[in-house]
Amino acid sequence: MIYIFTGNGKGKTTAALGQAMRAVGEGKRVLMVQFIKGPWKSGEDEIKIIPPENQKSGKFKLVKMGKGFVGILGDSLPRSEHEKAAREALDLVKKETASGNWDIIILDEINNAVSLNLISKDAVLRLINLRPTAYGLEPVTFVLTGRDAPQEFIDVADLVTEMREVKHQFTQGTKGKRGLEY
Repeated sequence: MIYIFTGNGKGKTTAALGQAMRAVGEGKRVLMVQFIKGPWKSGEDEIKIIPPENQKSGKFKLVKMGKGFVGILGDSLPRSEHEKAAREALDLVKKETASGNWDIIILDEINNAVSLNLISKDAVLRLINLRPTAYGLEPVTFVLTGRDAPQEFIDVADLVTEMREVKHQFTQGTKGKRGLEY
């Protein structure tokens, strides 16, 4: 299965984390790889809802690979650093897909990484197309998040949910709140 959570509204990563909690509750193993988020702390870094024994036993693992938001909010890194980080994240996902260790792999903000041309849409599609058969393992479910999901991703997905912003406090100058927006 391929799930996509996209759109300009809040809740894409949150939906993926909810999917992870449900899966872990059913004994599934979930890996979440973050393609953009990196150095900044966010609530998912310290998930306590998933029992520690499930985190330690490998039932849920979060790997932050990104270098932060690209070209905004004070980002001063060379673009090449963001591109390298995205390539390394995709390489990790390929390796972990082949390992057979995971039932679900969440590619958090991968749509953003593609939209920003940090990695190619074709590289992601190759990974998605290999998923069911290439390794002779049970198929991994992929959950792709982020704004601007390419139509090609939507075409191959089994489930697509678009979060649409109706109203958001950011437009009135209110900053994001820890534990709610990040």
